[in-house]
Amino acid sequence: MIGELDVPARIPPLNCRIGALVRTLRDLSFLIREPADVYHAKGRDFLSAHALNEFRRCPLLYRKKELGLVPERDTAAYLIGRAAHALILEGRERYQREFAVGGPINPKTGQPFGSQTKAFAEWAARQSKPVLSDAQAALVEQVAAAVRGHLFARELLAEGVAEGVVRGEYAGHRCQARIDWINPVDGRGIVDLKTADELDSFEMAMRAFGYLHQVAFYRALVAEASGHVQPVHIVAVEKREPFRCGVWQVAPAVLDQAQRENEEAMTDLRRCRETGDWFTRYESLRLVERL
Repeated sequence: MIGELDVPARIPPLNCRIGALVRTLRDLSFLIREPADVYHAKGRDFLSAHALNEFRRCPLLYRKKELGLVPERDTAAYLIGRAAHALILEGRERYQREFAVGGPINPKTGQPFGSQTKAFAEWAARQSKPVLSDAQAALVEQVAAAVRGHLFARELLAEGVAEGVVRGEYAGHRCQARIDWINPVDGRGIVDLKTADELDSFEMAMRAFGYLHQVAFYRALVAEASGHVQPVHIVAVEKREPFRCGVWQVAPAVLDQAQRENEEAMTDLRRCRETGDWFTRYESLRLVERL
């Protein structure tokens, strides 16, 4: 069960609470700094947490995406999430380099053309980077302000490295992860930032969308690369009013269970490659036992 921690106004060191395996991680030299497109291009050769979550859900779909038979979707929600990550984690300068904001001005009104107009579409087509309308940019600013306004989120993101890449051998696979944030201060560790429609169901979303398995993958890969097992936090912020921000510490026992399930799936993945049998996980008869 996920609940509220009885913690003081500052995040304390977690070593005393989650066991001797967690050690301070001061040296972050194992992290690789590279552009996002370089990282994603290497996804053909390295297993990621996102790909493993796809496999855990449906090996057949994972294989079709791997072969390019099912294209990845890019929606407005994904665009807002990427832009918020850039602004919150990497700063305004990087955000402005990576995203075009605004659009052409209507000379009759002195206001920007709407995002559904021909003038805006023509302007967007001339840009060499993703485009945010004024309304989308305002939304990103509100999301970023909500994170800055949350005490624990602000402390977690006060020091560390954004979008650091880790690569290595793990559970018989060449793996990689691009981790939102790693804070070397005691008790902070790995921080994963999520944007959400609302926080009331976010704890269910952690399980439904594989977020807990994702951060367990990060923790295991960082441990392989650094020799240090790190605490994990998830920061989630709403993309609509009232733009609430919440912070969750993930218990080590939950991460241990998710790691075991990840490694079982990685064993299944090797078996699928060996046999060519890419199943759906719904081949057998299922029984409804409860109302």
